[in-house]
Amino acid sequence: MDWPAVFREFRRAAKASQLTLGSLIGMPQSHVSLIENGRRKITSADLIARITEGLQVPDELRGLPAQREAHSWSPDTELSERIARASSTSRLDIRSAEWIARVLAEHRRAEDVIGGRDLWPVVRSQLDAVTQLLPGASGAVADRLLILSAEHAHWLSWVAAEEGQRGSALAWLDIAHGWAIDAGSVDMASWVTRVRSYYTLNHGDPMRALRTAEAAQRAPGDLSPAAASIAAHAAAMAAAAVGERDRSRRLAEDSYALALQAPDAEDMPGWLYWLDPVRAKLNLGDVAYAARDWSTAIDALQDGLTGLEGYPRDHAFYAARLADAQRRR
Repeated sequence: MDWPAVFREFRRAAKASQLTLGSLIGMPQSHVSLIENGRRKITSADLIARITEGLQVPDELRGLPAQREAHSWSPDTELSERIARASSTSRLDIRSAEWIARVLAEHRRAEDVIGGRDLWPVVRSQLDAVTQLLPGASGAVADRLLILSAEHAHWLSWVAAEEGQRGSALAWLDIAHGWAIDAGSVDMASWVTRVRSYYTLNHGDPMRALRTAEAAQRAPGDLSPAAASIAAHAAAMAAAAVGERDRSRRLAEDSYALALQAPDAEDMPGWLYWLDPVRAKLNLGDVAYAARDWSTAIDALQDGLTGLEGYPRDHAFYAARLADAQRRR
């Protein structure tokens, strides 16, 4: 977990000093400062327990899942019923919602390393925790929680798809898209549409994948550069699959340029935290590989792989593509 970020986000939400935070978790202010500056690591289980108890982190957000059936891949109707019961009086503030978002995001990022199956019950319980907050929220806070709910639903869709649960994966996407629309989040609506395009392409229907990716590009409202980049990349991959190589190349170049316009990770949509110049270069290589432009693919993938750190599964994926492109050239 990114404890420096959690500490800073908690203090911002609670308007607390380092001294106050230290008193809550039984730690001197100097130690809080060292942790926030990244000069002290938190590895002790006892210390982690003390911190989560002191900050009153719910069990669901610590990664302790609520009891549910092990093979329950599909969403249940209770989730939508909670959304419908959102009240008109807010008992939360937007900073508290942002702090919750920070805590939840750390578990989703862990999926990049350990895979999604083991994290499924954790994130599923986190989604329960977020939706249970909605009846006490309104306005901007309710919108933020709806977006958080959509983020989790799309993540659950992703894991279900990896486990071969295609129907459940699409059901989670439908829920995520509805929540994104309810929250007025153009970026999230575009993103989940892009994920649907990805599923369709992998399922062997590139023409439908291209239409779906085009819909992601045309999401109502102004897309952020990051979301627009990812939608263009999805369209580029589908265009390559249907043999439109020139169009694919143009879309890939557009996607790369948009990615370089994206702000720093902390200012981007939470689910696009990974999009940076390194990923943009790998996306460029991915499209070239799909279009069988081996030389361009090799150059872009080699360049991107040199800077890809902290994502062992993705590194292995792109390294395999690079090796295959080198063999085919």
